[in-house]
Amino acid sequence: MKIALGVTGCIGAYKAALVLRHLQELGADVEVVMTRHATEFIQPLTFQALSGHPVITEMFAPTERSDIYHITLAQAIDLMLVAPATANSIAKFAHGIADDFLTTLYLSTPAPLLMAPAMNVEMWRHPATQENLAILRNRGVSFVDPSAGYLACGMEGEGRLADPLEIAKRAIEIVKQHPPKLDLVGEHVLVSAGPTREHLDPIRYISNRSSGKMGYAIAEAALARGAEVTLVSGPVSLTAPSKANLVKVTSAQDMYEAVLSHFEKATIVIKSAAVCDYRPKNQAEQKIKKTTAEMTIELEPTQDILKTLGERKTHQTLVGFAAETQNILGYAESKLVKKNIDFIVANDVSATDAGFDTENNRVIIIDRKGNQTALPLMSKRLVADRLLDLVILNKRLA
Repeated sequence: MKIALGVTGCIGAYKAALVLRHLQELGADVEVVMTRHATEFIQPLTFQALSGHPVITEMFAPTERSDIYHITLAQAIDLMLVAPATANSIAKFAHGIADDFLTTLYLSTPAPLLMAPAMNVEMWRHPATQENLAILRNRGVSFVDPSAGYLACGMEGEGRLADPLEIAKRAIEIVKQHPPKLDLVGEHVLVSAGPTREHLDPIRYISNRSSGKMGYAIAEAALARGAEVTLVSGPVSLTAPSKANLVKVTSAQDMYEAVLSHFEKATIVIKSAAVCDYRPKNQAEQKIKKTTAEMTIELEPTQDILKTLGERKTHQTLVGFAAETQNILGYAESKLVKKNIDFIVANDVSATDAGFDTENNRVIIIDRKGNQTALPLMSKRLVADRLLDLVILNKRLA
């Protein structure tokens, strides 16, 4: 489960680190969004070290990301939690003011919202605050009300941030009340990912720039929706989803054999791997030594895995990828027909902000009827979910 933890500016902000830790102990992946005033009470580095994710502190800060991240994050989370929530942030949420990343995220996400207020007792009791709380409760927002006791301002009464463990438990409870889509229960999804390596000798090989991120995102998305997943992966520097059946391969021949061995029991097959089309005809047993002479390498074609699957498929929905640098749609549509597949995902791998070895992708998904679904630049996980949406719809209409 993925939770966005919003931290706003009050002395209770230091307790948000404990909330984060408890959420992790309860199985949540947490990304932290801080308001500018929150950073005056606790440093973003604290949350980055604890969460393992960059901390978002500005709406328009320059980053390496090229997607619109408040939208990307909004669609990816299962819950938005604001702890502590100041009187000011509650007022902004109640009246739709979106002047920073946190308030904009609230307006952008379909996920449920949980708020844990913290403030001075008089601010808590003020009619304006109580009216704003009522507005949000009427919208379905949940609250972990503040506890009573000695406050940082020296007064006593309601206003202290609730116990961090209580907040974390309530957050997990709400996530479980809004379970994710489990529309792939009973399906076996076979995914291939990453590059292959075709060796010239024991040290050198021919390969490509594929990082495997797209295939791993597909495997993760399919697992989240209830599928059994077999992930056939070339050499990558990624950690596979723990519940996937991971099959590691190196060469195109290895991948051919692994995919074919799992093909029959699969119901959905997504070939996102970038398999080398050629391999050296002869592989040297020892390292080839450098000389002053030119060297010619004779190549032979590798097995066409996707074509073989298209010839053998019976009950499977088969999805291929077309990584191109020119005539993107033309080559993709030709591949769809020639290889007898159900969907082709076309992307321009010459782009610098999408495709190989990036966090994002920009694709066009084409089905057998010629229908095209163009997806703008977005995270590969979101592309994976949109692709699975189309596959599921196709299966239901079949």
